[in-house]
Amino acid sequence: MHKGNILVVEDIRQERAALCEVLKSWGYRVTAVGNGVSALKELKGQNYDLVISDLRMPELNGLELLRKVNEEEIAVPVIIMSGYGTVESAVEVMKLGAFDFVLKPFTPEAMKSIAAKAIHNRISSSSPRADSESVERFIITRNPQMLDLLDLAKTVANSKASVLIQGESGTGKELFARFIHNQSLRRNKTFVAVNCAALPEGLLESELFGHEKGSFTGAVSRKLGKFELATGGTILLDEISEMNSQLQAKLLRVLQESEIDRVGSRHPVPIDTRVISTTNQDIEAAIQAEKFRPDLYYRLNVIPIRLPPLRDRKDDMPLLADYFIKKYNKIDGRNVKGLTKDAAQILMDMHWPGNVRELENMIERAVLLCRGELIDKDALFVGEMPKAALRGVGPYPPAWKPYKPYGLEAGPEAGVPELSSIPAGSLKEMEKRMILHTLDRTNGNRTHAADILGISVRTLRNKLNEYREKMSASVGL
Repeated sequence: MHKGNILVVEDIRQERAALCEVLKSWGYRVTAVGNGVSALKELKGQNYDLVISDLRMPELNGLELLRKVNEEEIAVPVIIMSGYGTVESAVEVMKLGAFDFVLKPFTPEAMKSIAAKAIHNRISSSSPRADSESVERFIITRNPQMLDLLDLAKTVANSKASVLIQGESGTGKELFARFIHNQSLRRNKTFVAVNCAALPEGLLESELFGHEKGSFTGAVSRKLGKFELATGGTILLDEISEMNSQLQAKLLRVLQESEIDRVGSRHPVPIDTRVISTTNQDIEAAIQAEKFRPDLYYRLNVIPIRLPPLRDRKDDMPLLADYFIKKYNKIDGRNVKGLTKDAAQILMDMHWPGNVRELENMIERAVLLCRGELIDKDALFVGEMPKAALRGVGPYPPAWKPYKPYGLEAGPEAGVPELSSIPAGSLKEMEKRMILHTLDRTNGNRTHAADILGISVRTLRNKLNEYREKMSASVGL
């Protein structure tokens, strides 16, 4: 049985043929076209599990194809590949919703892993998961507080009342928003997520409310905003506290009147959109500091939900770890059975500033580094153990000692696990992959990414500058 349907979009015939041959050898059903126009026709006529597209192409390039996929609401993950990529172009395609950005030349193993993840995520997000200790849509829990919140979400799902979900970064706020949508009568309509922190202030209004042709330089055609695209469904305003005051006033009017004004339009457009907002900031403190409108807060906070951090739901740790081990076994072709007793205890003792997202990243890495059937403590960490991870708990696990954060000069007491089994040069590449992957997970938010990685924002910025210089100098095949 084939593993999924993939559409390859590549204008260079030799590269198109080579990629198709490799994908078919892995068990995928593959269709190939030479430009974005043909790809769009295919996507409108057939169902695909994944699109792999080159960035530079005639007629309709990869970036324009990605925009069209979004505008047409075609639910398919898109991987963009390029031989002339920069950090800026990578960030641009990721902001438009690409699953990943791959720089040419890439190894077959790298593409195999990324494609498998993309298809796995698509299948998982469209089919509910249920067992005795989990709830649909990846919310895996047996924690009493979380179960109470899920019951509340089910109770209010069919109303149009606005929901404000608060919680630390990585606690699963967007997942919870999707759960509410999927429990509602709007489940068959569109769910649109907008990261208010990832878009520049000048673009956010146009993204939310749309614009008319000629309303500003570059507005070559009418564009529907996210609120219109989500009519009949749900819109998620992620990191709502990052929205500027002028846009807050416009959003308040949308909530009051159930209509939006496109930029440059003279006539309002009625909408029927359920609004769910999230924030990892203290929004009440932002109100006190006059950075957030109290009247908007009251409109958004009709149904308040505050998700607990992972450190307050340690009873879920075995469930989550087991789930992520199985997930990455399937994606990476491994056969890890579980954790050693020492490794499991380390996970229970950690502080988890990055919460469930941090745990998933750690388990993904550990599955890759595991030498046997069980993940031991050496496979959990590459290099030194993040100091923040063990804040407030002790004693430190015997394999590590306290150290200064990565990016500063480590003191003589810093402990480093034995890494002799890892091939030379692989740590640098793994570091880069972890950084870019974490930025992807945080939608480009460097502060959140640095917290999860256990490094300073300055160190993260220096690393990205280093990658930018290398990528600018590279030439693809």
